Amino acid sequence: MSALPVLALVMSGVMKIMKTKEVLQGFAHFGFPEATIVPLGFVEIACAVIYLIPGTSILGAILITGYMGGAIATTFRLGEGWLPGVIVGVLAWGGLFMREPRLRALIPLRRR
Repeated sequence: MSALPVLALVMSGVMKIMKTKEVLQGFAHFGFPEATIVPLGFVEIACAVIYLIPGTSILGAILITGYMGGAIATTFRLGEGWLPGVIVGVLAWGGLFMREPRLRALIPLRRR
């Protein structure tokens, strides 16, 4: 479950760093300047790496949540599909919950 948001973020980040045609068109459509594309690509990849490292995984999930919140707000503002951003965030926290005992201790779903 944790691999899916990581793959999505890394793929999206690499596409931004490469400045693919689709990314350029998307940023123009959303009204973002072209100069923000590459830095946002590095931010996405950094969030994924921080999420993968066990000692910083909770911070990574928080960063992914913030990043996806911005993506959701951007698409929601234009009346477009915001559900993929929500799904990535839910998968990030769901995967972290399954692999991180510290998080399960904070949020117990059932009492022992």
